[in-house]
Amino acid sequence: MSNTFGNIFCLTTFGESHGIAIGGVIDGCPAGITVDTSFVQQELNRRRPGQSAIVTPRQEADEVEFLSGIFEGKTTGTPIGFIIRNSDQHSSDYENLRTTYRPSHADYTYQTKYGIRDYRGGGRSSARETAVRIVGGAIAKLALQSLNVQITAFTSQIGHIRLTEPYQAYDFSLIETNPVRCPDPNAAEQMENLIRDVRKTGDTIGGIITCVARNVPTGWGEPIYNKLHAALGNAMLSINAVKGFDYGNGFEGVSLRGSESNDEFVMREGEVVTMTNHSGGIQGGISNGQDIYFRTVFKPVATLLQNQHTINSLGEETIIKARGRHDPCVLPRAVPIVEAMTAMTLFDFYLLAKASSPM
Repeated sequence: MSNTFGNIFCLTTFGESHGIAIGGVIDGCPAGITVDTSFVQQELNRRRPGQSAIVTPRQEADEVEFLSGIFEGKTTGTPIGFIIRNSDQHSSDYENLRTTYRPSHADYTYQTKYGIRDYRGGGRSSARETAVRIVGGAIAKLALQSLNVQITAFTSQIGHIRLTEPYQAYDFSLIETNPVRCPDPNAAEQMENLIRDVRKTGDTIGGIITCVARNVPTGWGEPIYNKLHAALGNAMLSINAVKGFDYGNGFEGVSLRGSESNDEFVMREGEVVTMTNHSGGIQGGISNGQDIYFRTVFKPVATLLQNQHTINSLGEETIIKARGRHDPCVLPRAVPIVEAMTAMTLFDFYLLAKASSPM
């Protein structure tokens, strides 16, 4: 079944939003990686609910408990098992969803596919599952540190408010200084105010997260069916509420001529580099040593605190208004999720590159 991510470095997740716990098993992680548990917890804290006034007020400590695969602070090369206990579920808030389907949510498709669903908090389809990915991503980030690979994501657009400069123009140290995780303080304030206004009406709003991976060596990725950009796209599109992905010039590149979009090669200090980076650090499905950068599009959250037309399990038309605690905009908490999925993808492709390198 599709609960495992990765080729060599693999993460299998389990659990539901209102179950006893969520958790995962990381397999294929090499031995000897130092695991800084405070760093792992810090990454979880960036995603956890209740961290600001513009996200869901659900209060979860999101404390990870490692069960196996780590001894004396280092990975042992065996499966790393862990759990994150759920402690603040209000299942009664979802009683009206027992037989009613939220528009544009996974309720109807899950029920049709499996014939049964956990309606409490969305069950397995809840974004609560992404906390497990944060742990896998944190382990991958720690492994990538020895290669000096740096991964940074940030909110670049919410609704109509967007950053207009290339990512190089922004100070990444400012990302964590505001609730929306945007490196432009002025835009961040506007984004935060927009989310607050949307929340007051019981509505939701979407946006775009930009991610940059620096110091990725040349040669990661495969030329045909396992292209690096395809793997990154698959990783991003597996995140709840994601509707689109592009890298490099992406969709905006359609207005350019080939003479404008090609990245010409030059030699600098004995190394092959490109004069520009329209390709987004990936050519022919393989990293070329330049910055990898891409954008991930998130739709507005499907669960609204407004009346909406829908149907129930009997096929009867009805009106639904969700109850409970929900994010008016997922982007602030999704930034570390994008980083985590990027880290797992890149570390997995590092291991694949090692496996296929010439002897």
